[in-house]
Amino acid sequence: MAAATFHEGFVSELIGRPAMVERDGARETVGKIADFVVEHPEDTFPRIDAIIVKTRYGELAAPIAEVASLDTGGVVLTAPPKIVRPPDDEALYLVEDLFDKQIVDVDGRKVVRINDIEVARTGGALRVVAADIGVGGLLRRLGAAKLVPGLVDRIPRSLIAWDNVAPLHDLNPTQIRLSVSEHRLSRLHPSELADIISELSSQDAARVVGSLDDERAADALEHLDADVQRSIIDDLGTERAADIIEEMDSDDAADLLGDLPEERQEELLREMDAETAEDLRELVAYDEDTAGGLMTTDYFWIYPHRTVTATIAKIRQIAPETEFIYYLYVTDQSEKLLGVLSLRTLLLSAPDATIHSIMDTDLITVRTDTSAEDVAGTIARYDILACPVTDEHGKMLGLVTVDDAIDAIIPERLTKQLPRFTKRAQRRRAEAAS
Repeated sequence: MAAATFHEGFVSELIGRPAMVERDGARETVGKIADFVVEHPEDTFPRIDAIIVKTRYGELAAPIAEVASLDTGGVVLTAPPKIVRPPDDEALYLVEDLFDKQIVDVDGRKVVRINDIEVARTGGALRVVAADIGVGGLLRRLGAAKLVPGLVDRIPRSLIAWDNVAPLHDLNPTQIRLSVSEHRLSRLHPSELADIISELSSQDAARVVGSLDDERAADALEHLDADVQRSIIDDLGTERAADIIEEMDSDDAADLLGDLPEERQEELLREMDAETAEDLRELVAYDEDTAGGLMTTDYFWIYPHRTVTATIAKIRQIAPETEFIYYLYVTDQSEKLLGVLSLRTLLLSAPDATIHSIMDTDLITVRTDTSAEDVAGTIARYDILACPVTDEHGKMLGLVTVDDAIDAIIPERLTKQLPRFTKRAQRRRAEAAS
């Protein structure tokens, strides 16, 4: 294998070392090591495929197969480097692209900065194995080992295994490159991912969100402050931003849209499904501190003549697309609210019983202009998980869930950490339990 003399160490210990070509037993210095190239950065521990050598002709690449030996004394090549730097946009340059760049420490749930990179011979190749984020890595690059021998060795190492690293900067600023690390970021809870995104520049935050699938991106956006949300939406293209907003809970989506200029609202709404867009237009019109501004239009409704068996079958069919299934709301064909029953009541009732016979007709409702504080008080007073919102004729317009209601009475910094009564929250809990 090439570079067989090198077993493990840090990139900073190799950069600047002489690059030599061996001919007829003699070595000729042709330049200095300038960088290392990884052609497949998506690998768990990516292989180093080439060495960049700074020569009098400029920076040239030597394939790893032409490396006879590599150690802290330099690199010995079997042939002079002659390849111009690889133009492949997918290639990763360890020094140029990663030194002093931000990364996500997935296990530590935080944004950190790379001071050095550990490489090692493993799996039959020279590979990137860890990022050094500690003071030792910075001192090593500054040459402290020469000035004060043994100093760096006395400092505890602070390394992150590369399979827990998600780089945030891309080689080509015109392309989003974080997709290769999406599976790592997806291990984070949306609130943790939101904390990380909040620490980033607006451009990097948009790259992170843009690299996720629509549902995961929506989860993360819902946990972000309004200012950060707006910044990300501005940096994402209209079509992609609209796709993500469509996956958000309708009340959160309406809040986000309500903070945008009307022209931008319409741009996004025109890219959405017509029915979804119409629902959001109605929600945006309400004051955000009222029941109308807090409510979601996604709830489970049924007709009173259905049997318990038929209703359970309907739930199995529709539940994946329904945000809230703790209560079932009974309406007539004009959408007037007639009654309500809990999922527990449904499951404990006789299979052939009709919904009309088991529903509760003692309804607790609020109007769209009811203040957020009064909605929260109603939910607390009657110990319910959600409160229907109706118009003056009793037509059901939506519901306010307990998590959204208490948003109005606790500090904003805590609201993003609350559990959510949504299909995505339920899915995350199911995934965690599996």
